[in-house]
Amino acid sequence: MHGSVVALEQWWSEAREGLGQACFLLLLAATETAAVPGISAAGSTADARRLTAAADAELLTLGPTAARPHALPPLPAGVSPALISQVVCAALQLPVVVVDGGCQVAPAIAHLRAAGAAGARCLSSGRAMERRQVLRLMRWGRQWGHRWRASHPRGLLVIGECVAGGTSTAAAVLAGLGLNGTELVSGSLRQPPHRLRQRLLMAGLGAAGLPRRDGQPADPVAVLAAVGDPMQALAAGVVLEAMDAGPVLLAGGSQMAAVWAVLLALVMRREGSAANTTLAPLPSRPDVTLRQGLFTRVCLGTTRWVAQDAGSDLARLLAGLAHHWQLKDAPLALATSLSFADCHHQALRDYEAGYVKEGVGAGGLALLAECAGLEPEELARRCDAACASVAVQASAPG
Repeated sequence: MHGSVVALEQWWSEAREGLGQACFLLLLAATETAAVPGISAAGSTADARRLTAAADAELLTLGPTAARPHALPPLPAGVSPALISQVVCAALQLPVVVVDGGCQVAPAIAHLRAAGAAGARCLSSGRAMERRQVLRLMRWGRQWGHRWRASHPRGLLVIGECVAGGTSTAAAVLAGLGLNGTELVSGSLRQPPHRLRQRLLMAGLGAAGLPRRDGQPADPVAVLAAVGDPMQALAAGVVLEAMDAGPVLLAGGSQMAAVWAVLLALVMRREGSAANTTLAPLPSRPDVTLRQGLFTRVCLGTTRWVAQDAGSDLARLLAGLAHHWQLKDAPLALATSLSFADCHHQALRDYEAGYVKEGVGAGGLALLAECAGLEPEELARRCDAACASVAVQASAPG
């Protein structure tokens, strides 16, 4: 989908080798941006979207046939992408770690709660989070990433997210970093709400005095505090440590592109200032800089529905990241070929019409299934069977 063919082949080879020690890390968070009417389809109402993260995490870990404490919120169309993720994790017997970075309703399953976990204010406020919260989340992410990498030296770490309204905070963070092209950002709605997002992010960035007008590079921590969400800070911290010696898969579309941009902004600030101690150098392979690690060990993996979305352009968005920082390298990105065109359930066929598209690491996990030898057609059949179980539970009384 994007990036050097040679680098992608090398990353794919390392990912295959790391399958035996692979892990799926799901980061949950919340932003009050999700309550804005018309901003998200991750739940048909603002109240429903409060439960999305908890319900998706429970479906992922408990499965479609089990009784779950929180029912999946009704959607305008389609079914939760957590269904795809659950099918892959079950098929590959993939360990799952769920982290609450600030949910409005915590999942009723075993999970970790990050230091600094709290939901973000609406991005239009320009004060989505306090700076100290961003730093605490990033520090916690780095500590977790360091511990995981130490015990899984060559393992593949797959990082997914569930944040209703998160594509809008992603667009705002990209704009705050000085990148043009918020119209390239996708979303759960069939037609991304570009104009509504633009109004929100202009209000938030204006209140925060971003992007900077003095020619100095943006402080990514300040941008996250102004218009971001907790997942972005957590993910950035995890990746900074986890990419030390093995492959990392950012499982998602526009939201993970924003995480990648934050990482690059952090790295570029470190390279530009010896006094900046926010980041520590990679502890191994000193010939590989942080920037090189980001371009060779970190790959974004998403769905075909995002990659081919007529209302956005992820490939152009990723190309713009390298261009913005005047770098010759390009972010690595792959898209799964998974199709639901022949599925029995309309909720799955809705994906082919542009609904839902991505979330809960679905695209990256579908890629992982391909990497492990599970054909996309077989994955679609298994998702179809699982969807029947979800539909039965949804229609059961009580």
